Amino acid sequence: MMDTVQSVNCGEIREMLDQKKNMEVFLSVCVGCGMCAESCFLYVNNNKDPSYMPSYKAVHSLGKLYRKKGQVSRQELEEMKELIWDKCVLCTRCYCPVGISIPNMISWARNICRSQGVSREYDKTEEAKSA
Repeated sequence: MMDTVQSVNCGEIREMLDQKKNMEVFLSVCVGCGMCAESCFLYVNNNKDPSYMPSYKAVHSLGKLYRKKGQVSRQELEEMKELIWDKCVLCTRCYCPVGISIPNMISWARNICRSQGVSREYDKTEEAKSA
């Protein structure tokens, strides 16, 4: 039996990124001050593991998609899954002194991953579950 790996539609990812160009600007405005981290209960309660920092999650998910202009592999999307689903609950507590909405960026990264069939089982649509 042969495993079939669903390919990634990089064109679709690029189109989605283009729909929200303002998020690319937000990513470039981040000064790396870390204030968002102290307001994140997951960061604080996970021994201040840097991968739980809101800015880290945004830069290593949506930021990566922008840097690579959507040219990512399924493996890269799968690797983002832990950051954007398991390490963020979209509670909106993360405070950014320059006004960056990190939850919006994480949410958009989730939408892009979902568009390629990458998500947590509980987050899949009924169509995706039966595919």
